[in-house]
Amino acid sequence: MLYFVKTPNWLRWLYSSCVWHIKTTDQKIYLSFDDGPHPIITNVVLDELKKYNAKATFFCIGDNVSKYPEVYKRIIDEGHAVGNHTHNHLNGWKTDDKKYLDNIEAAKKYIDSDLFRPPYGRITRFQLSQLKAPRFKLTPIMWTVLSGDFDPSISKETCRDHVITNATSGSIVVFHDSEKANERMSFALPEVLKYFSAKGFVFEKITTNIL
Repeated sequence: MLYFVKTPNWLRWLYSSCVWHIKTTDQKIYLSFDDGPHPIITNVVLDELKKYNAKATFFCIGDNVSKYPEVYKRIIDEGHAVGNHTHNHLNGWKTDDKKYLDNIEAAKKYIDSDLFRPPYGRITRFQLSQLKAPRFKLTPIMWTVLSGDFDPSISKETCRDHVITNATSGSIVVFHDSEKANERMSFALPEVLKYFSAKGFVFEKITTNIL
């Protein structure tokens, strides 16, 4: 499985219209969680975040929100941010433009947000250009560091180390509140929260007014 743990500068340049990092002079890290809400795993994540008074951004699948609205409501009620992650987790590179954009719009019926993250980080330039249209008015949020929790070939310790070694002030970090990632995420997240909190970092959600 090929992916960059830390996003290289050339990729940020290639997709410069996307947000890859938050400019800040403070010790702030921006945790994000993709593919939820999940009826069990998302609640475990929320419980863990609460221990550190940490805020995060949850990029939700519209279909999952429709199935688990009470979990989605808890995310919002506890002060976290949400983002659109399409309705059915579509890969933009492999999906017809109209189908892809219609799927984003379908998710918007359930997810009230001006943030968007493409599943797998795969989106065409045309699809990306349409996000700014009045139909959507979405800001594309990518990431600085991938935990790799979705990768079954790495250990839970490696997942933790990916974040601890590479995250710095302003980093957008990706975890997943999904069954596939759960074993690695559920170990790495508490370790990451503990490590950076001890160093004086706080964890904030992403909003358009800080971009």
